Amino acid sequence: MKTYHAVIDTNVIVAALLTPNEQSATVKVVDALLKGNIMPLYNDEILSEYDEVLRRDKFHFSSSTIDFLINEIRRYGINSERVNSVEHFPDPKDVVFYEIALSKDDAYLVTGNINHFPRTPIVVTPAEMMAIIDAEEKQ
Repeated sequence: MKTYHAVIDTNVIVAALLTPNEQSATVKVVDALLKGNIMPLYNDEILSEYDEVLRRDKFHFSSSTIDFLINEIRRYGINSERVNSVEHFPDPKDVVFYEIALSKDDAYLVTGNINHFPRTPIVVTPAEMMAIIDAEEKQ
């Protein structure tokens, strides 16, 4: 099975942890990451955002779950350098996710906030990422 490189937006991880639906695309993306079908791309800014957002009181995620996910991303992912982008972003905090995705030629940025990013083929929803993986498996 092919391994896909992807930056996983924080909202995908939050949604995966919040949903009771194990068949949701966000859960499947996180599962694919944990199984090695998706090799995460990250840098320290992204890991810091994951940590800060996932530890917000409103989510009630356990420290062990948060630590496990971040450690798995760090252990199995690729710590990448940002590639400067000239694109416009509604939220400047989103730029790092896109620029890290640009660091690898065949990488994707998986996000639930598709409108926060340039409309390019590398920016995909969780459902689109899973369709890409599923199409490869059927070949």
